[in-house]
Parts: sequence; structure tokens; C-alpha cells
Amino acid sequence: MPHEIIRSRATHIALVTGIAAIGLVLYAWQLPPFTTAIETTENAYTRAKVTFLAPQIAGHVAEVFVHDFDTVKAGQPLVKIDDRIFRQKVAQAEAALASSRASLASNAQDRVVAEASVHAAEATLEGAKASVKVATANWERITPLLGKGVATQADGDTTRAALDQAIANQHQAEAALETAKQKVQSTIVARQALEAAVTGSEAAVELARIDLDNTEIRAPQDGRVGEVGARPGQYVSAGTQLMPLVPEALWVVANMKETQLAEMRVGQPARITVDAMNHAELTGRVTGFAPATGNEFSLLKTDNATGNFTKVAQRLPVRIELDPGQPLVQNLVPGLSVVVSVDTSVTPDENSATAPKQVSELGAEATPGTGIGGALF
Repeated sequence: MPHEIIRSRATHIALVTGIAAIGLVLYAWQLPPFTTAIETTENAYTRAKVTFLAPQIAGHVAEVFVHDFDTVKAGQPLVKIDDRIFRQKVAQAEAALASSRASLASNAQDRVVAEASVHAAEATLEGAKASVKVATANWERITPLLGKGVATQADGDTTRAALDQAIANQHQAEAALETAKQKVQSTIVARQALEAAVTGSEAAVELARIDLDNTEIRAPQDGRVGEVGARPGQYVSAGTQLMPLVPEALWVVANMKETQLAEMRVGQPARITVDAMNHAELTGRVTGFAPATGNEFSLLKTDNATGNFTKVAQRLPVRIELDPGQPLVQNLVPGLSVVVSVDTSVTPDENSATAPKQVSELGAEATPGTGIGGALF
């Protein structure tokens, strides 16, 4: 009898232990009946559109107006590059423009003179034609008289020579008129080239002024600068990174496992726990899904076509926008580790008043209630 009691107790203990072990396994793996609608990941970070400021021109750094981690406003000067050469280039370009405009004005005056020459040549031609008429009439009158012996041969020769000279003068006047007309046409053609030269000179002045303006690097938006790499006297070339600028707007990217995405929708609420702020909690909402998993964007992709295959759950970046009106948000910086929990039990329609349509980082409008790729599973 005592042995049966002991055996019965051992059986019960083993049974309870087995059930407890199975329960722990089910709970650890979040299997029924311990499934939860809260999808959580520690693979999440704060993000921002960090801009690395660089000059568009080459030169020596003259002044640096900010220090590491300073807060700046849009348009605030950050770095000044020596502008002496660029000022001289502007002056040179302006002088070339003035010369081009003077040449254009001279061309206009040349055209006026050429057109006046045309009028003078036309008048000369009319006079030559009149002389030809007079000489022709004299020749026609004297010709019959020569046959009758009334006029001498010398008078006839003189009259004929006068007619020939008048005809030659007319031809000369016609040639002079054509030359004057060609001169006018030449000034018209030259004007087109001079106008193009003026346009080119104006563009050169504008380019020189742009380069001069680019000697001063300004903040493109509000934010904070990182470590300032520019030093007075340092020579920098176009594209040299001088400092990063971190804007005020931040968001969270949570790399969720593909097994966590079945019920996840745009507009669902999320809770963000920030490690750097003593695990302070912030709230936000899902606003978009990446178009591919992180592995697809890596330089060295995993090739499962050869060798042994081990299935590994892939992760898809999910963008989460922080809710406005949270004072702690201003203390966030990009790159912080956070823990994200998304409540997939919430239907976005239930929160339509607080979850309007939002624009995702991908540039497409994300509608509450849509899953990956904008469609429900």
C-alpha cells in the first residue's frame, strides 16, 4: 500500500512537471493557447534623413561658424570658403559681358550707317540713270546730223563717249548699291552672333555669381550638426564631406520577422520603448512596409541554390511614425536602439480619427488597413 501511494505521487509529479514543461515551451514560442496579438521586436532603431554637407566648389576654408553638435536654423551660415578668386571671376565675367554688349551696340550703329549707304547708293543710281537718259537723247539727236554733214565727227565722238561714260557710271552705281545692301545683310548676320555672345556672357556672369554664392555653405534646414570636419585653412574639393546635419523629424524602423506580419496593417498603434531613456515609452503608428526584406538590399545576398539549406525567418523593415505631442521625442537622435510592440488586434478603421492616410517613406500613400504592398493578406 505505501509503495502504491509513492508510485501514485511520483506519477502525479511527473505528469504535472511534463504539463508545466509543455506549457513553458508553448508560452516561450507564443503558440496556442498563449498566442498574443502584440508583435514585438528588439531589432528596431530610430531613423532620420541625415544630410552630409559638402561644397560645390574647391578652395581653402576661410571660416567655420559652428562647433560640434550645435543646433542650427535653415539658412544659417556654417562654413565660408575663401572667395577672393571667385570675386575676381565675377568681375572678369561682368567685363566680358560689358564688352559683348558694346559690340552689339556697335553693330546696331553699323547697321544704321549701312542702311544710310544703301539710300545714298540708290540716289547715285538714280542720278546715273538720268545721265544715261540725257546722253542717250543727245546721241539720238546727233546721229542724223552726222549723216547730213551738219555735225562734225568730233561732235559725234564726244556725244558717244558721254553716253558710254553715263552707262558705265550707271553700272558702277548699281554695283555700289548691291555692295551697300550686302553690308546691311552682313550686319544683320553679325548681330545674331553678337546677341548669342551676349547671352553666353550673361550665363557666364550668372555661373560666376553662383560659384561666389557657393563659397558660403548654409544649413538647408533646421537641425543639429554632427562632428564638424572643416578646419580654417583646410583645402577642400567639391564633394568633400564637411559635417552631417541631422533634422528634427525622426521615425522608427522596426525589422519584423515575416512570421509577425500576417495581421499587421498600416494605421495600427505601436509602443516604442527607448533604451537610452530608461526604457521610457512612446507611442506611434505603422505607416508603411518596405518593398523587400533586408536581405534583398544587402550587397552579399544569401544563395540557397547550393549546399545545405536552413530556413531562417527573414525580416521586413516596417516604418513607424511617432505620435505628435510627446515631449520626449525631442530627446531622440537617429540610430538609437528601441523595442517596438505593434498591437495587431486593432482594426485601423476603429482608429480612423487618429490614423488618417499617411505618406510612407516609399513615396506612396499608405492607407490605414492595408498590409504589405498595400493589399490585405
